[in-house]
Amino acid sequence: MKDAQPTRPSLAALMIVLTAVTGLVEAVSLLALGPVFTAMQTGNVLFLAFGVAREGNLPALPSAVSLLAFVLGAVGGARLESVAEARGWRWMGIGLYAEAALVVAAAATGWDLVPRYGGPTARHMVVTALLATAMGFRNVTSMRVDLPGVPTTLVTRSMTALVGGSALGRDAAFGYGTSGWVRRGLAVLAMFAGGLAGALLVRAGWTVGELLLPAAVVVSSAALAHRRLPRLHTA
Repeated sequence: MKDAQPTRPSLAALMIVLTAVTGLVEAVSLLALGPVFTAMQTGNVLFLAFGVAREGNLPALPSAVSLLAFVLGAVGGARLESVAEARGWRWMGIGLYAEAALVVAAAATGWDLVPRYGGPTARHMVVTALLATAMGFRNVTSMRVDLPGVPTTLVTRSMTALVGGSALGRDAAFGYGTSGWVRRGLAVLAMFAGGLAGALLVRAGWTVGELLLPAAVVVSSAALAHRRLPRLHTA
């Protein structure tokens, strides 16, 4: 049986920060490496379908690379965090350290790489694969934490719960009458802020590596910050 997950402010703040990182990473993926997503794989499934149909001028290969790398990351994350849990380690830290290492590797690989929208080179796709693997780890971590309203890699459910539990929706199942709307609203704003920051940096002419440096720093800091959080487990 799954234990109740702690929802203290420090954990919520950490997950909201990671949501902002997702927005930044997806801005880089879509605008500087793609068109391709690395965290929101629903977009890649559709891009791949459009590419296979040869409609919309969307190449299928980048989406296929991202999907495969994401799967590998999710498998690796699930296995590593299961081993960590069995040994009594902080499994959340394992996932964050792995994600941080992969984002740092992606930044190093793309350090002097010029952003390119459309027709990505092999090096662009290597960066994409590293980021998608990192986001695979992130999704495992996020799903294990299971913090309501903050999935960190998409905001569709957060927006639905935010509206459904608001004075307009009045749905008790979505927390109407509680303060849950604050966390959900912050998650949506964090994704927007991360995407906006990434887009502005792309517009400023930063290289791919420079664009990913802020994400690498933030995720690395989050990996260190996890030590202050309670142990999370599913025993």
